[in-house]
Amino acid sequence: MTTHTLAGKRVIILGGTSGIGLATAQAAAAEGAQVVIVSSNRHRIEQALQLLPAGCSGHAVDLSKEEEISAYFGQTGAFDHLVYTAGENIRIGRLSDTDLERAREYFNIRYWGAVAAVKYGSPHIRPGGSVTLTCGIASIRPGAGWSLGASICGAMDAFCRAMAVELAPLRVNIVSPGVVKTNLWNSFSEEERTTLYESVGSGLPVQRVGEAADIAQSYLYLMKQQFGTGQTLVVDGGAVLV
Repeated sequence: MTTHTLAGKRVIILGGTSGIGLATAQAAAAEGAQVVIVSSNRHRIEQALQLLPAGCSGHAVDLSKEEEISAYFGQTGAFDHLVYTAGENIRIGRLSDTDLERAREYFNIRYWGAVAAVKYGSPHIRPGGSVTLTCGIASIRPGAGWSLGASICGAMDAFCRAMAVELAPLRVNIVSPGVVKTNLWNSFSEEERTTLYESVGSGLPVQRVGEAADIAQSYLYLMKQQFGTGQTLVVDGGAVLV
């Protein structure tokens, strides 16, 4: 019978230096996983490793460049779980004000980086392992100004299901968070962030927005369970209900 544990498993987290990715790295390491964090910023990698136990490691890879992702997985060896949480700060703006060239760039890390990571990483995942991707509830319930965010979330959700079929029996799933307190909101001022968290949180059934540690548990579950694939796990405090 398969043991549902991360102890001794090698977990590679792309985007693992902050926010949900770092929280997932910490949670996986706490369960005995050998965690590898990947980010484009060497300084942030070193900072994140200070928050992780001995035995964890980090690699600097520009996740907007296919050749760097390919080169990284070409030398990384076999591993058990691939997690992709990378993304730039969230951009909100109406379509009428959208610069299409900048909009295309917004897909580079959030979508194309994930595609490249699965393309080059999945052949090295051991039997019983998994891929866990990241989208968001904007594709289910977008607001005004969320055309880009909703589009990327919808694309990632569909990509997950397609890969679950194409890469079977490898399991491929995706986490869809609601509003979570992370650095992805750093394009907002501190006052704007506080107002956002309070206004959104007060309207949710759980009466608060998420913390990165809340969402990290979703990634751990999807790595450890052995039967679900092609699934979108919504963790939003009940946002899509109200």
